[in-house]
Parts: sequence; structure tokens; C-alpha cells
Amino acid sequence: MIVSRMRLPFLLSSVASLGIAAASATTAFGQAMRVDVIRRDADRRVDIVVDGKPFTSYIYPTTIMKPVLFPLRTATGMVVSRGFPLDPRPGERVDHPHHVGLWLNHSDVNGLDFWNNSDAIKEKDRPHMGTILHRAVTKTESGTGQGVLEVTSDWVKPDGKPLIRETTRFVIRAGPSFRGIDRITTLTALDTTVTFHDNKDGMLGLRVRRELEQPADKPEVFTDASGHATSVPVLNNDGVTGRYRSSEGLEGDSVWSSRARWTTLSGVVQGEPVTLAIFDHPSNYNFPTYWHARGYGLYAANPLGAKDFTKGAKVDDFTLAPGRSTTFRYRILIFSGPTTREQIEEQYKSWSR
Repeated sequence: MIVSRMRLPFLLSSVASLGIAAASATTAFGQAMRVDVIRRDADRRVDIVVDGKPFTSYIYPTTIMKPVLFPLRTATGMVVSRGFPLDPRPGERVDHPHHVGLWLNHSDVNGLDFWNNSDAIKEKDRPHMGTILHRAVTKTESGTGQGVLEVTSDWVKPDGKPLIRETTRFVIRAGPSFRGIDRITTLTALDTTVTFHDNKDGMLGLRVRRELEQPADKPEVFTDASGHATSVPVLNNDGVTGRYRSSEGLEGDSVWSSRARWTTLSGVVQGEPVTLAIFDHPSNYNFPTYWHARGYGLYAANPLGAKDFTKGAKVDDFTLAPGRSTTFRYRILIFSGPTTREQIEEQYKSWSR
């Protein structure tokens, strides 16, 4: 598909409508709380703090190949993202070092792999890897009910030349029993045609802690876009309680490769019931998205992987002409305590309107 027009007017109207969804979320899950967005340029990070307690940070260290949100916490302060490779914890998996916190990228953009890039990549493979470089924090806004962070980044080729300009707006909301992130990302092709080639490794990704993985009874081997294999061994399943569910009624491993408006991942972490939810917006390309939801803890929404998810029945490359843009909108919710399908569906409908 070739995108032939800018989508800025729709973007502005959609962003304006997010306030309605925010009010609904606050009503359903408790009183709004103070969100502070604090720049720490010398540390290459922006901290997100709720009523004086850390929630997450936007970080762009030189040791990883894209900006990410890391770590992610529940309203009680429980970390739900995997620690490795930045802050490894005993007993967690140490596969896929490019799975860091919450991120957005893709594994085949004009033949460059932005998804699998990390400092573990061998020198001979670096000419095939792309990097997302943070350029600027353009806005921070703190307040009761929500905080806002706006940033720009460049998707760059191995020679350092930018291929895509990214502008992202994060809207952070919080209540006594939930934390929420809206990510609105606009990608603009610069001076050349940009094609996102169909591949399963994309697009919005989150790697979760061990307790939120699904219990597994056999080892697996996963292969990336370049044919590199990673073994995922069976570990001790004590305390491993994760379970995927989709808006279309699928559960467990069957969620992988399926299409759905939203999914949840629920489990118990140190006695605390936790539910993570990711919403796909109806304006996103190829809605409803495919879900690259792996039992070992990769939780991703990918509208650009039809070939793998349909076993070759469909191939869907996505192309931007020079100067053209597309926007992806996602909502990520983290709940402390039990939630129902009806509550998630209500929140989704409110946001997606």
C-alpha cells in the first residue's frame, strides 16, 4: 500500500478526542492523580512520576538502539517489565537482548532491521541494522489527571543518514489502581520512498517479567528476520501465571497471529493480580492488528506481519512516498487488582470513539 496524503488533520482531531477517553478511564478506575514529567537531560532520560512515586522513564542511553519506556510499574510500584538487559533479575530469561521495556519499531524497513538491533549484534551484521536516535524533547507537561511528553527521533541507516522522522506524543494518566499510556507516533518518510516490508517482528512491543509469562512445558527456537535463531529454554514454572486473552474471545497461545481490537495479559506477581492491556486504534493501518504475543513474554501488536501470521496466504508491504506520513495510536493500560472483560471493552470503546 502507498500512502499518498498527509494525515495531520485527522491526527489533531484524534488527539483532541483523547481527553474524553481519559475522563472515562478515571471515572471507572478511581480518582485522577498527579503526574509529573521530569527532564533529566544529563542522564538521557525523562522520568514519569505519579504522586511522587516512579511509574516509568523515557530513556535513550547509548547502549540500546532505540528510545524506550523502562521500567513499567503498577499503581503499587510493582515492576511488570523484564529487567534484562539493563537491570537483570534472578530467574528471568536472558534471550532477545533487543526486547527492552516498551518500544516501537520494525524489522524490515528498506531492507534494514530496526527491531533486532542491539549491542549484541555481530560486527558483520551491523550493515543490515537500523538505529532509532533520540533527537529532542519538544514538550513536557505535568498536571493532575495527566502528563504529556513529546519527542522527536530519527530512524537512521548504518551510514548515519536519516530515513524516517518520528514524532511521538506520550499521554500518561494514573489512578489509585491503574496506570495508562497513550502513544501517538507519526512516521514521515524523508527524502526517499520508505517500505515497511511484511515481517512478524514489529511494531509496538513490550517484554514482561517472568511471572507474567505463560507457563511452558517445552523448549522453543525462534528465528529473526535475518535467519538468526534464539533458543528459548524451559525454565522453572513456579509462580508463572500469565494468560493472554483477546477481544475476539481467544486465549493463551491461540492469540499469537490472530487479529483483535485489543488483548490483555493477566497474571499474579508476588501475590498482586495484574492485567496489562494494549488497544489498537481503528485509524491504524491494517486494523485490527495482528498480535505477536509469545508465551515467553513478548507482547506485541504488529499490523505489518501478515505473511508470517497467515502462513503466506497474505503479503502486505506498506509504503510511504517521500514527505508522506502515517500515524499509529495505541493505548497501554496496567491494572492492579482484578479486571473483567466488560471493563476492558468499555474502556476500549470509550477510547476508540
